[in-house]
Amino acid sequence: MSTRATSIWGWGYADKFPDTEARRSLAGQVSPLLGDPSLEPHEPVAPRLPSPRVAPPASLAALCSVDEADRAAHTYGKGYGDLVRGFHGDFSSAPDFVVRPRSEEDVRTAMDWCGEHRVALIPFGGGTSVVRGVEAAIGNGFRGAVSLDLRRLDRVLEVDPVSRSARIQAGATGPVLESQLASHGFTLRHFPQSFEFSTLGGWIATRAGGHFATLYTHIDDLVQSTRMLTPRGLYETRRLPASGAGPAPDRLVLGSEGTLGVITEAWVRLQSRPRFRASASVHFPEFDAAVRAVRELSQSGLHPSNCRLLDAQESFLNGVAGDGSSVLVLAFESADHPLSAWMERALAITASHGGECREGARYRSEESGAQPRARGAAESWRSAFIEAPYLQNVMVSLGVIADTFETACTWDTFDSLHGAILEAVRGTLERVCGGGLVSCRFTHVYPDGPAPYYTFLGPAKRGRELEQWMALKQAASDAISAHGGTITHHHAVGRLHRPWYDRERPEPFALALKAVKGALDPQGILNPGVLVGP
Repeated sequence: MSTRATSIWGWGYADKFPDTEARRSLAGQVSPLLGDPSLEPHEPVAPRLPSPRVAPPASLAALCSVDEADRAAHTYGKGYGDLVRGFHGDFSSAPDFVVRPRSEEDVRTAMDWCGEHRVALIPFGGGTSVVRGVEAAIGNGFRGAVSLDLRRLDRVLEVDPVSRSARIQAGATGPVLESQLASHGFTLRHFPQSFEFSTLGGWIATRAGGHFATLYTHIDDLVQSTRMLTPRGLYETRRLPASGAGPAPDRLVLGSEGTLGVITEAWVRLQSRPRFRASASVHFPEFDAAVRAVRELSQSGLHPSNCRLLDAQESFLNGVAGDGSSVLVLAFESADHPLSAWMERALAITASHGGECREGARYRSEESGAQPRARGAAESWRSAFIEAPYLQNVMVSLGVIADTFETACTWDTFDSLHGAILEAVRGTLERVCGGGLVSCRFTHVYPDGPAPYYTFLGPAKRGRELEQWMALKQAASDAISAHGGTITHHHAVGRLHRPWYDRERPEPFALALKAVKGALDPQGILNPGVLVGP
């Protein structure tokens, strides 16, 4: 684990929160985009926590922390609503104590104690949930709540180079597991935006999406088998490349969000580390033409590693283009072969839809030792992508509502869905904020549909930020639900998306999931209120 201090209330490292003058300077850049509201930087308020309701038992004392800063850091995830409450010092949902197990036996001890004493147990990985997935909002049916921080379980336990797979503990963060796999010449090749802080177990529990836009986009595609401790006993699936034996038991673990058990290990499918890379950025004067080009690319079988389409607003906000064009950030990579043929065909497709590759394609390989060219559109987007969560911290301090939401839909419904979302969010921004902006990009694309991802910004009214934000979230989610999209493509359900998830899933499935919850967690202590039940 890193010794660099992370923010208690905001995203990432505490030392990356800019000083007052830097934030005031940024306010001068942001204000004209939002109709010139007065934006002044405020400072975070010291945390206010309730007194613990339960104390650690002797059997767990050596693994536990009751430190207020520790409890505060395990109160929320990193969604906009979490950041606002944390910034204003409201940590009323803090767990009573934090447990850091060193082994499965420790997990079992904590689980048994919580079951015996009617205490909620909430698995915690990197704490990067944006859907209230790790918050102890447990109602009145429990004596207290415990946060189970799994990051001490962070080792790559086995590597099978013949089958190209590895057994990894669930608490390993992205950098930790990748550094261990690198010594074997492999990579998991799963890079969500939260990569630096999130964990393998968290990715599995939330069905996380990685950076790559096609082919192996979700952690689902990389899981070979899972191991999960439940109040009813060990749940371990067989390690197989594929099986047709009934409903897949791993599918019950994927997306379970800590409600059915605690994921402790998984066998995952590895990739050889890439040696060849190609990249390009393609400008389109019209977003609709860019969408058609991306659809053809997604159905071509070329499988680009990156196929991110940014609309004109998104391109401007990320410093990629300021001329009103939409930009497609395109890339290929391979451990086996040069990529010029793939890139040339992709650029031919984009050109047929009016796309212009102004900077030309870039090729790199370990063999040639070629150096990347000067910073281009793709590099500008990548830098903005990595820094975006830190920018949200600043927006909260300035009194700006800044958040994102995502969905997925089939290609035939995209136009109507996209139009409905823009209309709903823009209208609500005008009504509750007096103005603002909304942008769109594709994060992932499939042969049958895209995953559009939206960013919205609007001036906040001090003290009413959560009310305004929830009105925007409601409008966006209602539009998604009414026009055939999913309430989440890769951000999980948590407590935030629960009302729309309840509408999306078939009712018989809801009954079956509730029955599974009752069978594996009969006392209902695991992450209460997420996915099923109160």
